[in-house]
Amino acid sequence: MKASDLLINALKQFEGYRDTAYLDSASVATIGWGHTKGVKLGMRCTRAEAEQWLRQDLAPAEAYVNTIPEVNTQGKFDALVDFAYNLGLGNLKSSTLLKKIKAGAPVEDVQAQFRRWVYAGGKRLKGLVKRREWEAQRWAQ
Repeated sequence: MKASDLLINALKQFEGYRDTAYLDSASVATIGWGHTKGVKLGMRCTRAEAEQWLRQDLAPAEAYVNTIPEVNTQGKFDALVDFAYNLGLGNLKSSTLLKKIKAGAPVEDVQAQFRRWVYAGGKRLKGLVKRREWEAQRWAQ
């Protein structure tokens, strides 16, 4: 599977487009729609560059999520790819969320795990609450 247009559009809304590098809520240099690799403050980008980076940045998450047999719908795929894109594959791989998915936990239990990941820099962020809720709802689709 690949990220759906629904996911791409939601991800762009969650991340917001910035043509100049900035420090995100976790103090990570970020540009475009959440691109962080090799970013330095002061960098600039075009929308075309940001779109290319977004597709490249999604590829590892897509590849990994495609190895999880329990992720068998586009909704589940999109939810987990967005989670991995936002929080990193390392966090996904070591998460209770993934353990629950692999154990075949009920939808509600998996959704509850998504909803736990709403903090950045020790602060509960409204944007992360909204994003995790989107993922939790998408998981059930």
